[in-house]
Amino acid sequence: MSLHTASEPAASALPARHMQTVLQQPASIAGLAPRRPSRFLLRFFDIYLSLYVPFHFNALRIASPERFPARTRPLIVVINHPSWWDPLTSILLSRFLLRQADHYAPIDALSLPRHRILAGLGLFPVEQGTPRGAVQFLRAAQHILADSNSLLWLTPQGGFTDVRTRPVIFKSGLGSLIKRLDEVTVLPLAYEYCYWNERKPEILAQCGQPLLFRRGRLRTAPVSNSGADAGEQVAAALARTQDELAALALAREPGNFTTVMGGETGVNLLQAIWMRLHAAIRAEPYGTCHDGGANR
Repeated sequence: MSLHTASEPAASALPARHMQTVLQQPASIAGLAPRRPSRFLLRFFDIYLSLYVPFHFNALRIASPERFPARTRPLIVVINHPSWWDPLTSILLSRFLLRQADHYAPIDALSLPRHRILAGLGLFPVEQGTPRGAVQFLRAAQHILADSNSLLWLTPQGGFTDVRTRPVIFKSGLGSLIKRLDEVTVLPLAYEYCYWNERKPEILAQCGQPLLFRRGRLRTAPVSNSGADAGEQVAAALARTQDELAALALAREPGNFTTVMGGETGVNLLQAIWMRLHAAIRAEPYGTCHDGGANR
């Protein structure tokens, strides 16, 4: 299955009158209200990923999960985009970090008709590279973030980007969205895929420091680039988070991470698969490692 989320379209070139008219409409009238994720479908996808991902990776691990906000309103998770695996990694982490919340992400409008099941997982269509797509993104994002149990996941780099690329550069959509919200927390989340000491590679993730914005202005440290646009400030924070993760990846120490999936110690493969399936069916936390990992 080919699964690619969309970056948010640039909003700077939108006709102001057209954008304002659509943004003022209720989401149901504008036809942009995203479909609420299906709990049944997510549980089924838990089972699917519990079988699919371990055949390709040794483990999924996350550092500093305590930085992830315990409440959702309003919250945007911003990730880098190094791999085809990023959407599946995001689904697994969303279920681990805030299982009971509704998680959403944009997807290229041309891809969704071929994979309609993805709408039930919280993915909503956005046209790429058009003014209408920018309106779709902003309207749907504001609708999502108005719900106290919903959060939004974005890949603002606009395409696959190597983890070592600096500076981190975003499209303008995120900054435009932040300016339209009275208050929002943005969490940078970095991904990296690498080989350690096992035959299969590791999926590594790192939570950055949350950034609080009020009316488009950063209200939390660090504020060294306080004169920058909101999108540029989040890009700088994501770069710092990627640097943190790079240092941990080089250290090759599983104890620096919480293990979300795989990496079992003293558990054979069949037993691990059974335990993961049992947890997914019962919608319970899963973990066989001794690093204290647990769902919230």
